[in-house]
Amino acid sequence: MFQKIKERCEILSKNFKEINPERKALLEKLASHIQVKINGNIGINLIYVCTHNSRRSHLGQVWSKVAADFYGFNINTFSAGTEATAFNQNAIHALISAGFEIKKSDGTDNPRYEVFFGDGKSNLCFSKTIDDESLPKENFAAVMTCGDADENCPFIPGCDLRIGTTYFDPKSYDNSVLQNEKYTERSNQIAMECLYVFSLLKK
Repeated sequence: MFQKIKERCEILSKNFKEINPERKALLEKLASHIQVKINGNIGINLIYVCTHNSRRSHLGQVWSKVAADFYGFNINTFSAGTEATAFNQNAIHALISAGFEIKKSDGTDNPRYEVFFGDGKSNLCFSKTIDDESLPKENFAAVMTCGDADENCPFIPGCDLRIGTTYFDPKSYDNSVLQNEKYTERSNQIAMECLYVFSLLKK
């Protein structure tokens, strides 16, 4: 893992007290689901879902993979939406600021990005709908990162857990003086909560 990202994980993992009890209870439910998979030696698949699969869902996909690696677990993480748009540039910038290396692989309106958090450690990120062929069709948890997606996706076929860990959308601060600060704030919140989940697991 890249040193800058590791250091951020170390700092965030010492501040779990900042997560309120109601939120912790929700995250512990996700941890329990993952623990069952570990105990049964079953592959772990998490799909982070938000309406446009542009900001929060990608941050969830990336940070959950990092959090698992930080605590020594190997999982598969994905993101999806009710609509396909593109991985938002402000969210990408927040990850680069956190120490990630991001490589764009094509010049389409919805590019694919390889998001590296260490040597040989990466996530493929691009915007897609929940029925995209690249996503698992069974044995996965659907983690809803925005209330709108939670309402507009009343049923997600194949998931064995659906859980709503909604986050405030940093899009509200686009093109404002607080833009970078708020994207970093949301990135850190998602990172901390992902770290909390994996801190609870036993091998």
